[in-house]
Amino acid sequence: MDRFAALQRELKEEVELFQQVQQEIAKNQGVMQQFLQQQHENEMVAKELDLNQEEDAVYKLIGPALIKQDLEEAKSNVAKRLEFIATELNRLEDKLKSLEEKRARKQSQIMRLQKEAQELQQRHLKQQQQRVAAA
Repeated sequence: MDRFAALQRELKEEVELFQQVQQEIAKNQGVMQQFLQQQHENEMVAKELDLNQEEDAVYKLIGPALIKQDLEEAKSNVAKRLEFIATELNRLEDKLKSLEEKRARKQSQIMRLQKEAQELQQRHLKQQQQRVAAA
């Protein structure tokens, strides 16, 4: 039964690692959701800025004050933010894909260990039944 105890320990460790990966996936998805929201907001700002004429006044909120800003500078800043957000979203998507692959490997490992433990238990029961029948 030493092998069974070792399998149980290994299974417990794998389940804990699986749960950690699940938490990382949830955290990653939360961050992605925030970036998607920021992307949407910045796309709306970019559309609004495109509607303005060159002579229209554009203000940027800095702390408690509205500061006048050049239209082209405002468009450039929003474009840079959108570029940064897109880069971060790509990075997060790659990380999510990697985490999901890791989760699948852990799940497969857990299933293998459970099957092995079950087979070991069945063999042990069979041996006990044979001993009882022989006695």
